[in-house]
Amino acid sequence: MSSELIFGFHSIEAILAKEPERFLEIYALKGREDKRLNPVLEQARRFGISVQFMQRAALDRKADGEQHQGIIANIKPGKTYNERDLDTILQTNTSPFFLVLDGVTDPHNLGACLRSADAAGVHGLIVPKDKSAKLNATARKVACGAAETVPLIQVTNLARTLRDLKEAGVWIVGTAGETDTELFDASLTVFIAIVMGAEGDGMRRLTREHCDVLVKIPMVGSVSSLNVSVATGVCLFEVLRQRKAVAV
Repeated sequence: MSSELIFGFHSIEAILAKEPERFLEIYALKGREDKRLNPVLEQARRFGISVQFMQRAALDRKADGEQHQGIIANIKPGKTYNERDLDTILQTNTSPFFLVLDGVTDPHNLGACLRSADAAGVHGLIVPKDKSAKLNATARKVACGAAETVPLIQVTNLARTLRDLKEAGVWIVGTAGETDTELFDASLTVFIAIVMGAEGDGMRRLTREHCDVLVKIPMVGSVSSLNVSVATGVCLFEVLRQRKAVAV
């Protein structure tokens, strides 16, 4: 039976609350007893989940050097999402809102984007299967539980997926530094997908060609660009701001 390790309180608590049946075992720091750890372990035991206490060095090895906060879990893999799930999202949401990451390969950035996506009300995060960060333990920890609330939709052909979204009435908004259109001047209240490219290279050519409009974040300081996860947060919350303004 396949399984995966996750670590950090937020990611473990999120899955424990929604899908406790996925847990195989929890590993906790030996000798630690506090108000953060104890409730998690008590809840795990109520579900019949085995808890094993380990020395910090053993936990560090399991986490492969990542910050685990003194708790690691071995779980069954969760549901995976693909192109077919987009139809369901489009049919069940009156104003679909997507985030697309093209070539973002750092799991820390993926996790941070998931966290912002959840906070801004995104219905699905779309990534290509190839040349994209995987939803591993690091991404889940950085996402602080958002990996369990925002579907990560892996698609075989991103350009084709964008074309299909356009045919469904979704406005594809790409981000690029060389455009003259600023983010705050664009109308973002329609069915929308915000497309973010990789740091440095930006969006791939085919991805760019399928965008309805390109926008840029206005920069007034000395730096020329933002980290992709920071830029993603700015764009997503501008969509949310405009939508709330229209709803008032």
